[in-house]
Amino acid sequence: MPYTASLTLNSGASMPLLGFGTWQTPKDEIKRCVEMAIDEGYRHIDGAWAYKNEEGIGEAVEAKIKEGKIKREDVFITSKLWSTFHETADVRESLLETLGFLKTDYVDLYLMHWPWSMKKSGKESLPKDENGKFLYTDVDYVDAWKAMEAIHKEGLAKNIGVSNFNEFQVSRLLKECSVIPAVNQIEVHPYLADTKRIEFLQSKGIAVTAYSPLGSAQRPWAKPEDPVVLDDPTLNAVAKKLGKSAAQVALRFQIQRNISVIPKSVKAHRIKENAQVFDFTLSEEDMKTIAGLDRNWRACGMDKTNDAKYWPFRSNYSE
Repeated sequence: MPYTASLTLNSGASMPLLGFGTWQTPKDEIKRCVEMAIDEGYRHIDGAWAYKNEEGIGEAVEAKIKEGKIKREDVFITSKLWSTFHETADVRESLLETLGFLKTDYVDLYLMHWPWSMKKSGKESLPKDENGKFLYTDVDYVDAWKAMEAIHKEGLAKNIGVSNFNEFQVSRLLKECSVIPAVNQIEVHPYLADTKRIEFLQSKGIAVTAYSPLGSAQRPWAKPEDPVVLDDPTLNAVAKKLGKSAAQVALRFQIQRNISVIPKSVKAHRIKENAQVFDFTLSEEDMKTIAGLDRNWRACGMDKTNDAKYWPFRSNYSE
């Protein structure tokens, strides 16, 4: 039974509220995982050039189409423009490479992964000089966005959006560009409610997708002292009361905020469990309880790039 509950984007397109995340999924496991997700009813697959595994997504979708399980139009596929391809000529070229990996003529959503830009360096995601310093460039994200508008107009990306953009950066796009971003994909989980930014985005007709909606405990840079969202006693108490898992409650919390979620797992039982979030509702009291867990704690701030001109998480950000 496909999970088709969706958000309507400002283009009129429907984006499923439940998506399957693919960050950190190894190349040799990605095809199997995406096939399992499709079999479990996921109809939104979130990928990116930087994840280095888009070929497996393409193989999985192609296999499921050949099986007759789905048609291409049944699946909402997201990819992302990486920071080394922000130059106008590189934007289209990078998307064409992604389309080749995905074995499709278009993506349903193409996001600018980060607002900062870096020097193009082959397959290298974070190029450095001989002293180990990141090789940033001064390409303005507004110019990269205008190049994305062109590929949208061409039909290569049915919808375009951003990821990790702050309010100032989104406001610049609204002021200086002609296509309003359909989506801003940002980190959101019970310890990072980001209410002000989400209210701003939704007020502008920009949908929000939550990445790391379970707190990304498996991120490579986690420190032993970092909090683990799914171990939170309050979250687990709500889950126990409802006969659900902490992960299901954390996902349901965002869905009831009208936010789409893209949980990731390589384990069959977790992929199944994470999808079972449409057969229960959190009460107003439960929603308030979980909202009270917010501690403005960010798991994925890419802090090592905080010297980039357009790093979005700087206090009192301005340009």
